[in-house]
Amino acid sequence: MTNPPAVTVRDLTKSYGSSVALHGVSFDVAPGETLGLLGPNGAGKSTIVEILEGHRDRSGGEVRVLGTDPRRGGLAWRSRLGIVLQSSGEAGLATVREEVALAARCWRRPRDVDEVIAAVGLTDRAGARLRSLSGGQRRRVDVALGIVGRPEVLFLDEPTTGFDPEARRDFWALVRSLSDEGTSILLTTHYLDEAAQLSDRLLVVDGGRVLAEGTPADLVGASARTPRVTWRDATGTHEVRTDAPAALVARLHADGGEPDGLEVHRPDLETVYLELVGAATGVAGAGGAAAGGAPDRGVRATGTEAVAS
Repeated sequence: MTNPPAVTVRDLTKSYGSSVALHGVSFDVAPGETLGLLGPNGAGKSTIVEILEGHRDRSGGEVRVLGTDPRRGGLAWRSRLGIVLQSSGEAGLATVREEVALAARCWRRPRDVDEVIAAVGLTDRAGARLRSLSGGQRRRVDVALGIVGRPEVLFLDEPTTGFDPEARRDFWALVRSLSDEGTSILLTTHYLDEAAQLSDRLLVVDGGRVLAEGTPADLVGASARTPRVTWRDATGTHEVRTDAPAALVARLHADGGEPDGLEVHRPDLETVYLELVGAATGVAGAGGAAAGGAPDRGVRATGTEAVAS
């Protein structure tokens, strides 16, 4: 028997008077799946997450997290969630280890305190008081508090802000281990490499609408978007889209030697994201997507009507 989704969202809407923040958003998160939620500031990401967490009411639609409507979720339901908010809380007099250990005692099956501290890169600061930490270090404590309880559903809102590259890699490894253990994760991040590394699927949102949904490979794979070859010669600058860029380069070389400014552009997640947002808002994206032009890629793309966020 197939396990039901850990998170179910159907036709989710949110309005503030005459202003509509969410327009019929729908998606699922399977057990053990990591869903990356991408979008510019004001796209509606935080509103979606706050509704799922039970911190904001919705105007319409159906929402279930672990089978429960967040509007009716009690303490037992909340104990199954882990939440890492975008902003840090107040720094206090407790040490890092004391703060994490106190949080661990609130959970039935907590992770090892020192393991969690190491995973967020704070082993050397475990005995330091919270008020002595830098903003980035305090952010790492927030992440530790969100994951120490082995939550079944984990909300990560910009989790690695302030992390150095090594700490980010360590945290990525921890997120993968949580997913392997069956934790469902909803990740919002502006680091597109992080989204590609950690997410099983990506949901691109802007103006309160879902622009596209698919795996990172769907968004940037060779079958999703044709590479571009650009070069210059005496007649000007040229650009050709081709499924066989190496053959084109070889032909150019055979015809006249090494072309000036020769580049092969293969789409990455950032390019695709900017093109999706550009197509939805009527602005050309990084790869030149035209206003109103539906993205030609192997993902489910919806809601391309321009809407102010």
